[in-house]
Amino acid sequence: MPRSRRSRARETALQMLYQLDLNPDVPTDVVLEMVQGRLEDQELSRFCWSLFSGVMEVRNELDAKIEAVAANWSLKRMAPTDRNVLRLAAYEMLHTDTPPKVVIDEALELAKSYGSAQSSQFVNGILDRLIPGRVIAEPPTTDN
Repeated sequence: MPRSRRSRARETALQMLYQLDLNPDVPTDVVLEMVQGRLEDQELSRFCWSLFSGVMEVRNELDAKIEAVAANWSLKRMAPTDRNVLRLAAYEMLHTDTPPKVVIDEALELAKSYGSAQSSQFVNGILDRLIPGRVIAEPPTTDN
């Protein structure tokens, strides 16, 4: 199945987030040049850059929300690809008007392409809990 144009922009944003996660000293202008080099279409470059820069702007907030719903998982323990797929999808789901179903579908494709065999299930479980307006029942407590 051919990927959409926006899927390619998301893929590039993920690659840049991964790059910066592992090499935090990469200057922002170098990242922008890499985006523009990979996505020659201006509209796609702008979309990719809006995702990348949006994630970077609110990364601490995104990380806190992800960790809050990722039972027994800290971001440091997550594979770098999974961590950055989650950041990208959480940003797009919580800070843009892209429908959550589209965001999750795109994130699962990225997880399948770049993560391990279990990545898509892991990513799906966490993103499902981040859907805006979704009420997640707390586990029952037992009174002794």
